[in-house]
Amino acid sequence: MIRYIIKKLRQSIFILLGVISLIFILFNIIPADPARMIAGQHASEESLNNIREELGLNNPPLKRYLHYLNDISPLSFHNTKTESYFFYNQNKYGGVELLSFGSNCIVIKSPFLGKSFQTQQNVGTVIGKTLPNTMVLAITSILLASVLGIIAGIFAAIFKDSWYDKISLLLSATGMSLPSFFAAILIGWIFAIVLGKFTGLNLTGNICEIDNLTGERFINLKNLILPSITLGIRPLAIILQLTRNSLLDVMGQDYIRTAKAKGLSFTQIVLRHALKNALNPVITAISGWFASLMAGVIFVEYIFGWKGLGTVIVNALNQQDMPLVTGCIITISIMFIITNIIVDITYSILDPRIKQYENS
Repeated sequence: MIRYIIKKLRQSIFILLGVISLIFILFNIIPADPARMIAGQHASEESLNNIREELGLNNPPLKRYLHYLNDISPLSFHNTKTESYFFYNQNKYGGVELLSFGSNCIVIKSPFLGKSFQTQQNVGTVIGKTLPNTMVLAITSILLASVLGIIAGIFAAIFKDSWYDKISLLLSATGMSLPSFFAAILIGWIFAIVLGKFTGLNLTGNICEIDNLTGERFINLKNLILPSITLGIRPLAIILQLTRNSLLDVMGQDYIRTAKAKGLSFTQIVLRHALKNALNPVITAISGWFASLMAGVIFVEYIFGWKGLGTVIVNALNQQDMPLVTGCIITISIMFIITNIIVDITYSILDPRIKQYENS
């Protein structure tokens, strides 16, 4: 198992490095001047040159790329000379020196994602404030989709070809073909505007809000309902169909017929024998959709005014705030990779043949 995990981690490092490299290349060919975005349109050329020098924009692309990798790496190489491009600024990076040799040192620190062009805040600080909101929304959505999808899929398989099965498949096909941004607009309009007086739901809002009278913060779970349902529609549809089809496939196998011949009840056969094996492809789908939710959450958060990572990305793109966009994309990529590793390990536990195949 340890070898399997190490192999997955090694593969993930190369994937993350590829993502970072691609982002760096794309954002460095965009015809935007970061110095002018920071200083403003009426800044003098001298001020612009000073900012470019401070940000290292006058350096060759390869040198800037290596510097960026050094900044975001938890284990980084620095120089103690103030005039060096790789100077170790304790106030900027924090961290602790692990090893020092001559004027060079190796530092362990938290990844430094740069500063926002617009607010001059550390990108890591901005992400740290908004990422929990996005995680709450994504986890709630996938839990809702998983529980409802698996239960509905089990009943669809049990009552195959019934009216319930046909309606489930119709709703599932509709849910899979419904884009997140369209579903967000439709659901928000119906339940927050047209039926708002009956539902009591708001079109926009966040899980943590401030009381206008007392100024105290409070948790408002009501604002989580519409965005989580919207975000969970497509994965719910996929999970329903996968559970149904996988369970029907398993129920036709030899060991199920043997269990029936032993006199086990239908409930025991489904819950103890069939469901465990039928859930393997479902777990894979849940993992993939959880990672994909981080992409769909951008539109849903923006429409429902949810103060999460998606809203930050949209606003940063509008303002061409490249460090903030880059930091958010890297964060989402890391979450995607971690999710896939966890699911691969879970999948290998449920089906040891997967681990044996990977190790061969």
